[in-house]
This record gives sequence, C-alpha cells and structure tokens, in this order.
Amino acid sequence: MSENRGLKTRRALSNAIKIELYEQLKQLSDDTKIPMSKLLDEAVEDLLKKRSPLK
Repeated sequence: MSENRGLKTRRALSNAIKIELYEQLKQLSDDTKIPMSKLLDEAVEDLLKKRSPLK
C-alpha cells in the first residue's frame, strides 16, 4: 500500500487527544453526520487563523 493510503488531496495523520475531546468530537460527528476528518479540518483552520503570526 502507498505511503499515503491512496489519499490524493489529504495527508494521513496519527495523533492522540484527550478522551473527553474525542468523545465530544465523535458525538458531534454522529449528530451532524459530518465526518470527523472534516470537523478536524475546520478546527485546525480556525486554530491557524487564531494563532498565525501573519495576520
């Protein structure tokens, strides 16, 4: 299998988060039917906007 698991516009990432955050994210994904990966994209975009030194 290829290094990026056949993903063309995405990059696989492995990390760990607090159990409580994971459970809340999973519940939000289930409730909204939005995949967790899309919710994580949105969260990272918001964080980068907030923390980027090049505003």
